[in-house]
Amino acid sequence: MVLSVVKYNIHPDKAETFQAWVQRTIPRILALAGVVEFRAYRPASGSWQIVTTTEFSDMAAWASAISSDVWQQINNELHTLALDIEAEVWGPSPVIPKPLRPGN
Repeated sequence: MVLSVVKYNIHPDKAETFQAWVQRTIPRILALAGVVEFRAYRPASGSWQIVTTTEFSDMAAWASAISSDVWQQINNELHTLALDIEAEVWGPSPVIPKPLRPGN
């Protein structure tokens, strides 16, 4: 699994536009080949900060997705709606390559 982590702040003047954009964008992300899961998080304090994670089946799927026109368009759109955008890519750990859960 490969995890794409994107952190950003919603532009304060574009909060309503952002909400509508998210509703149109999530299905586009989920339709990309190799996407396993998409999640979004916000601080409990209610700030404008967002963290999203998109899990891909493997590095080849991630590379294909981020080079796609769809991903590039989403990224360009995000840059018009958000500030302080940071992106990271995380690969599997050689020590713990699969999820561990209670009872396993």
